[in-house]
Amino acid sequence: MKSKRDNIAEYILYLWQIEDYLRAFPQQGEANAELQEFNEMMHREGITESGHLQLAQNALNELEELHTQLLNEDAMYRAAIMRLQPSLNLLKAKTDRPTMSDIEAGLVLLYQVMLLRLQKREITPQTATVQEQVTQVLQFLSRVYRDNGISK
Repeated sequence: MKSKRDNIAEYILYLWQIEDYLRAFPQQGEANAELQEFNEMMHREGITESGHLQLAQNALNELEELHTQLLNEDAMYRAAIMRLQPSLNLLKAKTDRPTMSDIEAGLVLLYQVMLLRLQKREITPQTATVQEQVTQVLQFLSRVYRDNGISK
């Protein structure tokens, strides 16, 4: 399993991938102990059709707290987010949740690009550019998270 401490952004994406996998192939969760545990959590939390595990939500909340802290304290980070803002706003406007946070929007973008690649579908140059920018921001956040031992 991915470690939240090692890379919190990858951890969240991993959890989302497990959720989607178990929704698509619920019987597979019975064959593997880890998948079975996730399957049981999804049933307990009532998210077998949609939604995210509380584990994923908690990790996202921690990442968003760090994001807010860095916006207030780190001018270079703030500038990187400002450059990304138009792309994030456009992405959010295309979803059914236009008020989602910037961090969640970035993670959604990375997850959607991953799905497109798995389907061997084309990714536009503009999307690839935004993906690279989002990846850099999330790598930075994950590194700060790891290096400062923020994990709750």
